[in-house]
Amino acid sequence: MTHAQKNNRLVFSTEFGRTCPECEHPIDQCVCQDETLPEGDGVVTVYLDTKGRKGKGVTILSGIQLKKIALKTLAKELKQKCGVGGAVKSNNIEIQGDHRDLIVKLLQQKGYTVKRSGS
Repeated sequence: MTHAQKNNRLVFSTEFGRTCPECEHPIDQCVCQDETLPEGDGVVTVYLDTKGRKGKGVTILSGIQLKKIALKTLAKELKQKCGVGGAVKSNNIEIQGDHRDLIVKLLQQKGYTVKRSGS
């Protein structure tokens, strides 16, 4: 790929909004993202992590066997229910603050097998 080709990639379209720089499809219809399910036993682990965050707690959900797009959708829903921010990082969902009890309840209502870790 030449330098000129690298600079001519579509990243935003007024018709579709943000687009994937690789396949140039709308982000929600991207075909080049890794669509394999993450490894795991199907049990979602919910725990609180404070390491490297200056004492601030983050609720982490690991072991969710969803594809990236579905994982982002679930993260968005959980963030809205908790009224906080968060992110999806390396197949884990991070929710700001300690919301373990609420998240365990919400995931169980959705039919997930959930294990709460920590006190």
